[in-house]
Amino acid sequence: MTKRTLEGTSRKRRRTSGFRARMRTKNGQRVLKARRRKGRHRIAVA
Repeated sequence: MTKRTLEGTSRKRRRTSGFRARMRTKNGQRVLKARRRKGRHRIAVA
């Protein structure tokens, strides 16, 4: 079985779109706030 061309790494995913990464910046906090307001089940990458 061969691998696909684009397969993301979980470390990169967490570092860019994880909860702690979002909380670190003001704009990231805005993203979380917007997702909470919209009623998202998952606010950020767990």
